[in-house]
Amino acid sequence: MPRADDHPSRRTFLDVTGVVMAAGLAAGCTSDSARPGGVAAAAPAGTPVPVPATGRHQAGITLPQPAQPNLLAVVADLGASVAPGPLLAELGHAVRALTAGTDPRLLGLPPGDLTVTVGVGPRLVRAAGASLPGAADLPRFSRERIAPHARGGDLLIQICAGDALLLPVVAAALLDQAGDRIRERWRQSARRGANVPLGDGRTAPRNPLGFIDGIVGPHTTAEQQRDLWLTGPPAVAGGTLAVLRRMELDLPRFAALSVAEQEAVFGRRRASGVPLSGGSAADGPELGAKTPDGRYLVPADAHVRRAHATAVGVGLMLRRSYATDQPAPGLLFISFQNDLRTFTATLTNMDNSDALLSFTTATASATFLILPGFDRRHPLGSALFG
Repeated sequence: MPRADDHPSRRTFLDVTGVVMAAGLAAGCTSDSARPGGVAAAAPAGTPVPVPATGRHQAGITLPQPAQPNLLAVVADLGASVAPGPLLAELGHAVRALTAGTDPRLLGLPPGDLTVTVGVGPRLVRAAGASLPGAADLPRFSRERIAPHARGGDLLIQICAGDALLLPVVAAALLDQAGDRIRERWRQSARRGANVPLGDGRTAPRNPLGFIDGIVGPHTTAEQQRDLWLTGPPAVAGGTLAVLRRMELDLPRFAALSVAEQEAVFGRRRASGVPLSGGSAADGPELGAKTPDGRYLVPADAHVRRAHATAVGVGLMLRRSYATDQPAPGLLFISFQNDLRTFTATLTNMDNSDALLSFTTATASATFLILPGFDRRHPLGSALFG
């Protein structure tokens, strides 16, 4: 099947220009605060540590720690007559070879801490079982300007690495493996800011608006079992649900605000990440805290209040924001959760009154079932598609 006209082919992504351009991009692919047990390690010096591609969960969600600096997300569709099982098994085999450094399509580049995370869209999940987690499409929300090709999709390939040169090379190898069985919808490279210490061994990066992002989330193993990983049915156990939202940011208008006004939008101090209600950066905001004259310390429309899991009545999301500069300055938001309602109810609550949303416009949106982990005996996707 031919690829979308507005995207390069898998061959042209190997040319020198594409590689050099990709070398200038950076984005992280794991949350530093999502390390099992709740403690994030400091960045090791020297050569990146290889990340096993196999296991109960796919790599690139909670592992490795600390976060790699680069991300490329590729969203594609399968041909109408393509069986997903054999294709996913092939992709899993290629992922193992690429992360092990044995695939000649790496062109001699060492894989380092390369991870590839694969998800399937609602259409494919519904074909396997209409009641399965991941079978529901993402609804539409306000403040969207999304072209048809940038909404939804059958396949997500998330590539993360410490070496930005790997992004287009690995994408080209996997698209070459898939051949004409898939057609690319859109892709996005992005970068993740440097990590800021939060205390208690935890860190989080700044987002493109200058604020520390991803502070709240399922950090401990118990929280991840409760809110991140799917535990059933068996075909999806060990997987999770991902939401991707690419957004343009009105950076000039936000920058025109005073620091105090910016902090009121988020509900945290810009420099430290401390909630306006006090405490430490790692603490959650005290939503009931008031000034002596009865005003909330965290404004009613502050982002941390409108998106707060307790206020919404949902579980925690493993949230990540990556800076983008193409097609426009903005961010790529990715969240992982074991219930899509965690995201949809949160964004609905934000839609009603969140000061941050007035600075954003969504330009791409999709949700995927991130498949359970795999190994040589259990190919990628085999539990769901045979």
